[in-house]
Amino acid sequence: MMSFVDELLNNVELPKMVRIRQCFDSPEEIKEVEEKVRQEFAKPEIRNKIKAGMTIAVGIGSRGVAQIDRIATAVINELKALGAKPYGVPAMGSHGGATAEGQRHVLEKLGITEESLGCEIRSSMETVKVGELPNGLEVLMDKNAMAADGIICINRIKAHNAFTAPIESGIIKMLSIGFAKQKGADACHTYGFGQMAGNIVEMARIKVANTPFLFGIGTIENAFDQVVDIEAIPAEKLEEREKALLARSKTYFPKIMFDNVDICVVDLMGKIYSGGGMDCHVTGRACTPFMQPIASIRPDRITVLDLHEKSGGNATGMGFADFSTKRLLDKVDFPETYPNVLTSRLTQDGYVPVILANDKQAIQAAVKTCIILDGRKEARMVRIANTLHINELYISENMLEDAKANPNIEILSEPHPIIFDENNNVIDIGINL
Repeated sequence: MMSFVDELLNNVELPKMVRIRQCFDSPEEIKEVEEKVRQEFAKPEIRNKIKAGMTIAVGIGSRGVAQIDRIATAVINELKALGAKPYGVPAMGSHGGATAEGQRHVLEKLGITEESLGCEIRSSMETVKVGELPNGLEVLMDKNAMAADGIICINRIKAHNAFTAPIESGIIKMLSIGFAKQKGADACHTYGFGQMAGNIVEMARIKVANTPFLFGIGTIENAFDQVVDIEAIPAEKLEEREKALLARSKTYFPKIMFDNVDICVVDLMGKIYSGGGMDCHVTGRACTPFMQPIASIRPDRITVLDLHEKSGGNATGMGFADFSTKRLLDKVDFPETYPNVLTSRLTQDGYVPVILANDKQAIQAAVKTCIILDGRKEARMVRIANTLHINELYISENMLEDAKANPNIEILSEPHPIIFDENNNVIDIGINL
């Protein structure tokens, strides 16, 4: 029996779509990750910090950092070669459901286990206080990390999803929030993202001064989610180098090469793509007033179709879509999602979009409700696999001339209808994963 929603959407026509390839000018991937890590450890300012017999806590986060398993293992091997006794520590704030076992499981999903690392992983949510900000916020540090003679951490340096500043996501943020576990991450978010940029730097300074933090291993990725640089940064140069590496990272950031986009359809969201499930620097929809998206698109409607299975049910960020599907909702683990929402204070992260029965209706709903202010009759729509892989995507037929005029875009197909299965779900979900 057809519902009234069915009747409202049944005759909404969807545009034909054209598959394209965006050609980004990006540096080449580092193939020999282990050799690059070895070179960084050979630098005197790094090598001289490690003494034989030292216990070293190696902080590893939960984001979709390219080659994180290889990099982490290479770091452990270099520490062992210098005579140190390393062990892994999950440095991921409230992720993994804010439990020790959950955070260990997050590492496992990244391919990081005690067997693969070749050392113990010590996971706990216990912290110790190492200082206090002038505004009264406690500065906390992972208890297992503080038990070591030295602390290092590994993280990608990139633009943050909720604020824009000289220092955003990277070693400093991991030091301030990741190592602080849920309680410390909660403290850092107390006054919202308007003060976050200052808080993470001030907390990191206190930790550098009052913990055995030695250095960080920062990575930079190109537009294809490939590691193009790895740098070991000593504690005393952390702010200076992270600012420079973030600025460089932003020049490689991929974006959808169209300005006037009305609808953005995202096949898959999840923590493996972005801390916010969908990177707003790609979708063009700011999640706070304190950040400026790198993307030039500003879609009126966003539809997300599904949640990646490797996200473990964590659907943080789904609230920044307008429409979604029952199959995504059925995969959401709210106890896994809400610790992130409650810790970050970004309540919209946990909102549930308007839920439709299937992919077709979710896309039709975006088309039906889209407000086109410049008088065009047809909406301009893009469809991407996820916000991490946008080198290939679909555009609506009415964007074809713009694509042909751009020398950095290659046309891969003729215009054709979106293909749905018998349940009205997109058949080629997650293109180009």
